[in-house]
Amino acid sequence: MSNKKDLIAIQGIIGSFHHEVGINCYGENFSFVECSTFDELVEKIIEKKVSKGIMAIENSIVGSIIPNYALIDNYKLNIIGEYFLNINHNLLALKGQEINDLNEVHSHPMAILQCKKFFKKYKNIKLIESDDTAETAKNIAEKQILNIGAIASISAARLYGLEVLSKSIQTIKNNITRFVIVENHRSNKNKHFDKASLKFILNHQRGSLANVLKIMSDFKLNLTKIQSLPVIERPGKYAFFVDVTFEEVENYNEACIKLLKIAQEFKILGEYKKA
Repeated sequence: MSNKKDLIAIQGIIGSFHHEVGINCYGENFSFVECSTFDELVEKIIEKKVSKGIMAIENSIVGSIIPNYALIDNYKLNIIGEYFLNINHNLLALKGQEINDLNEVHSHPMAILQCKKFFKKYKNIKLIESDDTAETAKNIAEKQILNIGAIASISAARLYGLEVLSKSIQTIKNNITRFVIVENHRSNKNKHFDKASLKFILNHQRGSLANVLKIMSDFKLNLTKIQSLPVIERPGKYAFFVDVTFEEVENYNEACIKLLKIAQEFKILGEYKKA
């Protein structure tokens, strides 16, 4: 039985893009716990059934995955790393099948959205949403389902013995997803970090956000991401989630002291090495 220190939660099943990130980051010696949803993934982290989890946080085509920002914040998860994966969607089916044999193609809604243009020339194929890219591939293989295809990774094709009918079918070829690695709480602080994820809520006053941006500029922080979310319990208020990079940790620490003074709420979501 695997020690929980060697268990990593992923959204989706073995062969999914989250699994691919896990292998690239940690290798084959870790065991991966499959989760059907991000809520389930967070639950396993909070209940200490796994040591950490891997979550997609934004995509270069569709933008931020807003609910995952809220999960990280609400459950006080700590971001300890990030990974950028070039997402290549491929059309898979049972061996011996051709594209014109397919009546349906199943996959995760995000994958379908990114590949819709490819299927415009195949009017006979109905696109159907499923929970996970690799899960559809697995079902086709295990049940030997004819006339149904899956949009999934090359890894899924290899794992489940499926034919790749067409490679890289996403509309935009430079399709990058950013993943973050999260833990239940801040463990020993990483002394060698050059990136941080922060959250703050400001007073509802003119120029308050400009003041924050000026502090970041004054202390040589490079703002690489800013995302606002409404504060549900306080209508009219917005929480800002930002990522910053820097060369000098001292500058970052000084900026945090300043931000703490002017923000209604200020939280460090993670400090880590930029990918």
